Amino acid sequence: MWQQIKNDIRQGNINALARCISFIENEVPGYDGLLESLSASSTPVIGITGPPGAGKSTLTDSLIGLLVEQQKKVAVLCVDPSSAFNLGALLGDRIRMSQWYNNPNVFIRSLATRGSLGGLHPKIIEITDLLKFAQFDFIIVETVGVGQSEIEIAGLADVTVVTIVPEAGDEVQTMKAGLMEIADIFVVNKSDRPGADLFVKNLRLMLAPAFSNHQQEVQIVKTSALNREGIGELLAAINLVLKQQNNNDKKAWLLAEKAYHLIQQYRMKDIKKDKLKDELEQLKSGENIYSYIKRYLPENRQ
Repeated sequence: MWQQIKNDIRQGNINALARCISFIENEVPGYDGLLESLSASSTPVIGITGPPGAGKSTLTDSLIGLLVEQQKKVAVLCVDPSSAFNLGALLGDRIRMSQWYNNPNVFIRSLATRGSLGGLHPKIIEITDLLKFAQFDFIIVETVGVGQSEIEIAGLADVTVVTIVPEAGDEVQTMKAGLMEIADIFVVNKSDRPGADLFVKNLRLMLAPAFSNHQQEVQIVKTSALNREGIGELLAAINLVLKQQNNNDKKAWLLAEKAYHLIQQYRMKDIKKDKLKDELEQLKSGENIYSYIKRYLPENRQ
């Protein structure tokens, strides 16, 4: 079965690709063997992150448009926040990118975080590797936008684009160093608004000492995604970062981060939230959660 699905995906069968993603999400028996059989790929992954309201989806939509104009095939993973109760996606970014729904060069999939603390889907690495096997020219991952925990995107993306808006002055001042340091490119979106130039100037001054140890200066690109302004400059900046990666060790760190998350997943594989919920409902009176979780420590598990 898996070999036929792989052949279909290689031949551009979108239905087979979508079905295989569902198999990975639902951990259909044998899916891990499929992943092991995938050949390595150098397809670049672009991570687009930033606080809510920064225009990440509109920016992604405009970037898709430019890549399609250049005859590129693009896969987009939109990671939505999920319900805390049924773990389903709440937003559905495909609605905001509906013009690409039937375009043969664009594949868009919305994924729920399913309770993942890092703002990404728990199977995002595996799904991204499957998309690489499908031979797209670019893969774009748009994150939830939940704050500091977005730094998890740095373990997945070859290029991390942090999107902010001119009104985010106070917000940028309070950003933790982690989110600031993962940025390969800062996008100041909605830059047609008043004060954008002053904001960019202050951002450069603030970033100068923080990024003094970078081999290359972190670029700041002004865009107005709604009007598709500055998108060409953004794509040029992305391509420059991809080219420069040949001269630094970020790739090794990306692989280490990727391996770490995969090992973490496999070790937690038999621990399910619904099972924890049922067991916690049966806690004896007076027993606290710390006593309960000791059952799951390696030395106490059979």
